[in-house]
Amino acid sequence: MATLIDQVVLSCYRNALCNWKFDGYVIFMKDAAEGLRTHLGGYTQRGFKQLLYEFVVVNSGTIDEVVETRENWRDLWSHHYDLRPKVEGVRIYVETRLKYTNPSDPDDPRIYIANIHPA
Repeated sequence: MATLIDQVVLSCYRNALCNWKFDGYVIFMKDAAEGLRTHLGGYTQRGFKQLLYEFVVVNSGTIDEVVETRENWRDLWSHHYDLRPKVEGVRIYVETRLKYTNPSDPDDPRIYIANIHPA
């Protein structure tokens, strides 16, 4: 695992998070929605998206870029991106995927949250 430093990918990731208030830019997959309910029941999906926005964009939190090696994922995604914000004193692991086609369009990137659980 390495810290995300590719400026194009980082810009796309931040652009998707900047649209956290709008539907369709930060998307909860089934396991992530369940993880949010199970581990952070006090947060709505919208509230958690705002938390991720503040962690990455406002506070320059670290994003880890991980080469995808899992067989059921690697054909679909070359990498996944891990965040570890502290929520109410507990470090939370957030596994995400990033999709974009036009890095110069700030409304193009999408983040898919795949999993959420205590780190």
